[in-house]
Amino acid sequence: MSFDFKAIVTHDNTEDCVACRARDLVAQALLPAAAAWESSGGLPRFAVALHGAAGLLGTMIGEGVPRSEIEDALSGLLDEIEQQIAEDQTMGGPPKGTA
Repeated sequence: MSFDFKAIVTHDNTEDCVACRARDLVAQALLPAAAAWESSGGLPRFAVALHGAAGLLGTMIGEGVPRSEIEDALSGLLDEIEQQIAEDQTMGGPPKGTA
């Protein structure tokens, strides 16, 4: 099975950017839900996030996506996240809402 990671991890600087939309969905819905599940289930912090991510990636492997392609894409995404964290820390932290 051929799978084009570039299409889902590369920002194209448009309103329809798949990478940005996916990242926003994770930040707005999945991360808070994972934290709530951990808290309500008496699980250590990040337990659901780590095992959930591994499970989702395992599903991709089960569908025929080569592990090496997943590892390469994940490495690039983690590099991008680390860069954003460093930039946020330089600027005094991530942007905070006004609500």
